[in-house]
Amino acid sequence: MVDNKTYRVVCVEDEPEMIDLVELILVPRNFEVVGAVGGREGLEVIRRLKPDLVLLDLMMPDVDGWEVYQQMKADPVLKNISVIVVTAKAQSIDKVLGLHIAKVDAYVTKPFGPVEMMASVNKIMHLNR
Repeated sequence: MVDNKTYRVVCVEDEPEMIDLVELILVPRNFEVVGAVGGREGLEVIRRLKPDLVLLDLMMPDVDGWEVYQQMKADPVLKNISVIVVTAKAQSIDKVLGLHIAKVDAYVTKPFGPVEMMASVNKIMHLNR
């Protein structure tokens, strides 16, 4: 059986160009991408849409990504939504903090290519089916 479901992804990012890049990668592969500029708007959009997946930047000026993540995990309605951190914080300690301490679902460092992004998205979406 072929899975024809369109998955909704919210991309929380302070750079609109990154949202555009994510759309270019995911939309042709049957994903609906909704962009949110900044953490405050991101939380509003996540609460309203309850997406299948959140792509979350860490370094944002209004509400940072870790705060968005903590608020999601503290909310019974949002806590089971998968989160892929997409960040320029490429130090190995940042990955350890994200994957093993905060328990994000995946960690993609900028700059990334379409293959790397799709590998993480497919891995996470497969885990949730």
